[in-house]
Amino acid sequence: MTTRTGILLALAVLNVAFVAAWVRAAKNQPGDKRPSLAAALIGAVTAFFDTLGIGSFAPTTALFKLRGTPSDELIPGTLNIGLNMAGCLETAIFISAVAVEPALLGCMIASAACGAWLGAGVVSRLPRRTIQLCMGVALLIAGSVFVAANVGVLPTGGMAMGLAGWKFGFAVGANFVLGALLSVGIGNYAPCMIMLALLGLNPLAAFPIMMGSCGLVQPLAGLRFFKSGRFAWRAALGLTCGSAVGVLLAAFVVKSLPLVALRWLVVVVVLYAAASMLQSAWRSRVAAVA
Repeated sequence: MTTRTGILLALAVLNVAFVAAWVRAAKNQPGDKRPSLAAALIGAVTAFFDTLGIGSFAPTTALFKLRGTPSDELIPGTLNIGLNMAGCLETAIFISAVAVEPALLGCMIASAACGAWLGAGVVSRLPRRTIQLCMGVALLIAGSVFVAANVGVLPTGGMAMGLAGWKFGFAVGANFVLGALLSVGIGNYAPCMIMLALLGLNPLAAFPIMMGSCGLVQPLAGLRFFKSGRFAWRAALGLTCGSAVGVLLAAFVVKSLPLVALRWLVVVVVLYAAASMLQSAWRSRVAAVA
């Protein structure tokens, strides 16, 4: 069995378990179970950008904060569950299309999945204010990364399609941390792509790695969030429906856009989300003291 076949098989098994867990959760879900139309539109737009390499967690969080729903403590679970469909489709598309070194691909995806399984268990028990602080700081970092990429401070990458020696070990270890951070609602595209570029990897090779990581991480994290119930049902279902359309449109119809201009737009919405999340954390602290 090849590495790619193994990854696709694992993807299929995890998503069968994911769907089964969602069906079981539906039996205990009171009220309206229809997908949110607003969340579907958000999912279509952010998954479209996600497929082009911009990432979807930070923009989706920004749009959630702009709408004022779902509540902050439900955002990490809603992102991991609702955008799982996008991660699954992107993994299947890019794993098959880009020839990255199999050992690096398999080890980095496996390390991210292990990090997510541990991270989601922690996040599902975190208090609201801690989640607000973590996401606020992470969004500020993400915005700074986009700015640095746009002004040319960060490297564009090398020509290698694989890594060896200490670079291999460092990349695998770092992806474990990024997998854990996904559970807090912190996307891994920008940090993963930058890390691999610094190590000399071809930017194209980063796509199956970062998308494969999300493809296996999100259903694993989702299983934890189904168990805890800390996600917004209608928003997650809306993201699922919309994100599938966004991925397929970007992958097979549009394929490329002026990404620098789009990143500047993302900088604005991400910094708005960061400020809003940190303001919410401050208000929570003031209310607790009062």
